[in-house]
Amino acid sequence: MREPPPAPDPLPVEVVDNHLHLDHAREGEAQVDVGAAIEAATAVGVPRMVQIGCDLPGARATIGMVEQYAALLGGVSLHPNEIKRFPSRTTLLEGLAEIEALAQHPRVRVVGETGLDYFRTGPDGIPDQQWAFRWHIDLAKRLGMVLQIHDRDAHDDVLRILDEEGAPERTVLHCFSGDLAMAQRAVEAGCYLSFAGPVTFTSAGGLRDALSVVPLDRVLVETDAPYLTPHPWRGAPNASYLVPITVRAMAGVLGVAVPTLCEAIAANSERVYGSWQ
Repeated sequence: MREPPPAPDPLPVEVVDNHLHLDHAREGEAQVDVGAAIEAATAVGVPRMVQIGCDLPGARATIGMVEQYAALLGGVSLHPNEIKRFPSRTTLLEGLAEIEALAQHPRVRVVGETGLDYFRTGPDGIPDQQWAFRWHIDLAKRLGMVLQIHDRDAHDDVLRILDEEGAPERTVLHCFSGDLAMAQRAVEAGCYLSFAGPVTFTSAGGLRDALSVVPLDRVLVETDAPYLTPHPWRGAPNASYLVPITVRAMAGVLGVAVPTLCEAIAANSERVYGSWQ
């Protein structure tokens, strides 16, 4: 088990970690103390987070967290890689019905993460993933909620299905992983693009190129904790208190002052998710 990285210098303006998994623990790591994680993040200027539960146990746990902690809003869904775990369409529909019921909690603002993941899914699993993605898009629109999208090795199909179904008014491409051309297409479609630790990786020049063309009024930041820890702490456990590292790297790519980017992220987060009160 690696030691947690030290806390970075606090941000000058508070921002939101718009995607993390406080119900997850990486292999060999202890379960997160939610209260301590919130306290550590608040100390560096990240006092609000969006907790994402993307399987049935995680979605249920998310409800308990958002009821207990004022710092958290929630998102619920079945992750693309969860779809294949259901033995039949009937059992999948039962799981989705529970997600729909949980999504109506007043502190749940997000349907997601949903989308497509072709990295772990073979050709036989793609039709069911695409069907479930369309179902989640419809749910977000019916409930007037934010849609958060997971996209791994499926850029063209994600944008095609969003276009065919009609994207919800507030759609976030979480942990954006596309190239410059995809970023431009996503912005033109009205999406928000959320960047995580990989934008700091030395090998991620293409991702930084993508960030460079995103307008300030479409940028969000996240950890995807406990995964995707920013450089130079890659491989260590990630948490919301490390958001300042990613924000400062993003400001450098965008050519803006850190306070300017923080103000934009804060305003975008409020516009997308509403008030945390």
